[in-house]
Amino acid sequence: MSFRKWLLAAGTALALQMAVSPAGAVTLRYANQGDLKSLDPYTLNETTTNAHLGHVYEGLTSRGKDLAIGPGLAERWEIMDGAKKWRFHLRKGVKFHNGEDFTADDVIFSADRVRAQGSNFQTRVPKGAKFTKIDSHTIDVELESPNPILIAQWDTWYIVSKKWAEANNSAAPTPAAATTPSFIALNANGTGPFRIESHQPGVRTVFKANANWWGKKEHNLTEIIFTPIPNDATRVAALLSGEVDVIEPVPIQDIPRVNSSDKAKVLAGPELRTIFLGYDQIRDELLESNVKGKNPFKDVRVREAFNLAVDKETIKARVMRGLATPSPLMIAPELFPQAGFSSKFDPERAKKLLADAGYPNGFEVGMDCPNDRYVNDGQICQAVVGMLARIGVKVNLNAQPKAQYFAKVLKSGGYKTSFYLLGWTPGTFDSHNVLFDIHGCRADGSPRGESNLGGYCNKEVDALTDKILVESDTAKRNAMIKQAFEITTKEFAYVPLHQQALAWGVAKNVELNQRADNSVLLYWANKK
Repeated sequence: MSFRKWLLAAGTALALQMAVSPAGAVTLRYANQGDLKSLDPYTLNETTTNAHLGHVYEGLTSRGKDLAIGPGLAERWEIMDGAKKWRFHLRKGVKFHNGEDFTADDVIFSADRVRAQGSNFQTRVPKGAKFTKIDSHTIDVELESPNPILIAQWDTWYIVSKKWAEANNSAAPTPAAATTPSFIALNANGTGPFRIESHQPGVRTVFKANANWWGKKEHNLTEIIFTPIPNDATRVAALLSGEVDVIEPVPIQDIPRVNSSDKAKVLAGPELRTIFLGYDQIRDELLESNVKGKNPFKDVRVREAFNLAVDKETIKARVMRGLATPSPLMIAPELFPQAGFSSKFDPERAKKLLADAGYPNGFEVGMDCPNDRYVNDGQICQAVVGMLARIGVKVNLNAQPKAQYFAKVLKSGGYKTSFYLLGWTPGTFDSHNVLFDIHGCRADGSPRGESNLGGYCNKEVDALTDKILVESDTAKRNAMIKQAFEITTKEFAYVPLHQQALAWGVAKNVELNQRADNSVLLYWANKK
């Protein structure tokens, strides 16, 4: 849609809104490059989607402005039996948006639902964890082994109403690959500070402040209107014209223009997300390649060649305009020290490795890439295509909106990708999450490796990952983490590229907290 057409449509919507809005109403308009496809909180484990739904749903825990873990729907908890048993005391007086009381039954139901087939959040709750209702507001969680970081990602394990879900045929989670939306994909019933008034996937979603929310209100908003605007120029123009109040992301090339305007400013800072490339290492023959009867990526020499062929510094300078930190590891240095690890760029050695592996003239392979999820993701993939062409590899790029991309490459879509770009922020802000979710060996019925799209597998790494989870001695734990990363790096499990920088466009009359996990949480926004 052109900016003029979008502006006319937005203006008409604004006029209608003003005609019915009560005096004193404060509406904040937010635009992101990507869509909010499903309202089911277990469909897509993706930061932007989690942030959207975090206005409506809540977890047993929460994370503050500084990312510190705090109480949520559980007001307190105790750890017992050497971290193998946890007792949660649930908050009383909390109601879902439809008026139902929040109780232990909803937590137990949500624990089963989040681990069910079709959920993209199966790693949130250990498979063998047993939930026991002590009374209506107390539950025990018994684990098969100690887990001192159990609750580290429970702020985005959102609790769903048992009665509401079952009454609306939504007891099962909606997979990302679903072609027909379920009731819960189009409707929401949480306990959070905002409720969904209307949801039109791909068009707009309207959030209304929940007057009956149990928590302390830190915003002055009565309404949030989210509109996906995938076109960079249109999104920036909407911010600078005052049609929207917050956008994410601001294209790197437009940061100076936004900062020099009298309407808006850019909130910038480091992000914990790692952008990386992965490849199918599990199929005997790639889905999208001219190599038949074998899989080139099963050969470590080919994987090393791809690592050596990608020039991370050029991507930083030319694609990211300096706003990226090239990384040798699959985790940000703020979350784990990276001493002893380094990246190399050596296309001549890459060519030799391909020849040694039996591909002196290279080969052809398909690549999947989102074009509206990460900062300059489409441009990064185009740059990678050019770099690999120099060593004889022809990459057929399939860049598409994130809804279609994730429906294809995630577990629910059958991991149908040969070569791909992805970003990952560890939900626990801990290396265990990266080693378990991204490097773990995939197996039917196990949440391990759920986001390991390419099927990398090393049993020694899995064994170390299990020990890391239960080790409480920091020095011993860090030594095991380093050992695991040394193995995965030597095997060229992935091609880590960089940590991108945050760039949010915010109107000058809006105050908003920026977190390093890139969650745009408007329940901390105030608009003058």
